[in-house]
Amino acid sequence: MEGSGTILMIEDEPQMRRFLRVILQGHGYKVEEAGTGGDGITQAAVRNPDVILLDLGLPDTDGLDVTHRLREWTDIPIIVISARGQESDKVKALDAGADDYLTKPFGAGELLARIRVAMRHRAAREMGRNESVFEIDWLKVDLTRRQVFVNEAEVHLTPIEYKLLSVLIQNAGRVVTHSQLLKEVWGLAYAHQTQYLRVYMTQLRHKLEADPARPRFLINEPAVGYRLRTEPPEEA
Repeated sequence: MEGSGTILMIEDEPQMRRFLRVILQGHGYKVEEAGTGGDGITQAAVRNPDVILLDLGLPDTDGLDVTHRLREWTDIPIIVISARGQESDKVKALDAGADDYLTKPFGAGELLARIRVAMRHRAAREMGRNESVFEIDWLKVDLTRRQVFVNEAEVHLTPIEYKLLSVLIQNAGRVVTHSQLLKEVWGLAYAHQTQYLRVYMTQLRHKLEADPARPRFLINEPAVGYRLRTEPPEEA
């Protein structure tokens, strides 16, 4: 019994719900279930779960719409579990506000690991909301003074580099899609200019990473986006 907390699964397939229930309850989680998107949104409001497992192919509405509606009022971690395995589907789900994406079929170990990571990230965000300093390993960022330190030595970032880093810090542990980063840092008109990201991410890695070719923090999610890795590399 390793887990604790409440998991809400929004899934219309009874067989998948049974599979998830056995795994989650067997590892100490309390499980709530919803078979439609509408019921899932209601359950999320009433139960206030720690993590939501969301299927995209629901009978009453698409899971992307459920994600958009949930993100209007809550930051509960959402892990999409879907048979849709295309990169474009993953990007759409993450752009809508999902925290992670698992393609069916998946193993119990992978699911449990993703849940643990999602819960750690939410706890870290809650603790850090009123914190002005972000610090992991040799990287320290004073968000109030807009100062960045590597191994206690201050590093100068350009305004664009700092903005890019600050957006990743605000979403630490989560994948931020290319379009999200471009809109946040450069504006709506640059939403598809991914070459800007490649250039500036390379510059950031050379300034922040011990080995830019094997980054500790600034992780590329191919064809999707980037994330600032908070967990040790061996757990990533």
